[in-house]
Amino acid sequence: MARHTLSVLVEDVPGVLTRVASLFARRAFNINSLAVGPTEVAGMSRITVVVEAEGDLLEQVTKQLNKLINVLKIVELTTEQSVQRDHVLIKVRADAATRLQVTQAADLFRASVVDVAIDSLIIEATGTPEKLSALLSVLEPFGIREIVQSGTLAIGRGAKSMSDRALRSA
Repeated sequence: MARHTLSVLVEDVPGVLTRVASLFARRAFNINSLAVGPTEVAGMSRITVVVEAEGDLLEQVTKQLNKLINVLKIVELTTEQSVQRDHVLIKVRADAATRLQVTQAADLFRASVVDVAIDSLIIEATGTPEKLSALLSVLEPFGIREIVQSGTLAIGRGAKSMSDRALRSA
């Protein structure tokens, strides 16, 4: 199955996320990633959903999403026509003997140390899932104590704005 990233522009009203997520659940889709937040236009939010699906099934779900009252626009964002990033916080064991090595490993991935404790560091990183997976592999020997990861954020390349197009068609 292929990985698909859908950007769904919705009215910012209570219950819209539940209705969108429920539609995927009713179709037995497993949502790999889900991120929601406000847009540059007051009253609109963007839901970024990453799913693995075959083309025909994805098309059916997209058509059903379009039927939901609060859904304004849906765009599939390919990796070629968009910038996609994940965000992760990683708590790593790091005592006085290993702290420098852990910090250097983070630097290799352009990650930042955002908290220091006596026996651990918290590292913040942003990037593709592959980059973050590689970072985790490098940090694993030190002992990963905890991971918190966001859903994928994606935005189309170029000057066009998804909300501009949705406002014109509304």
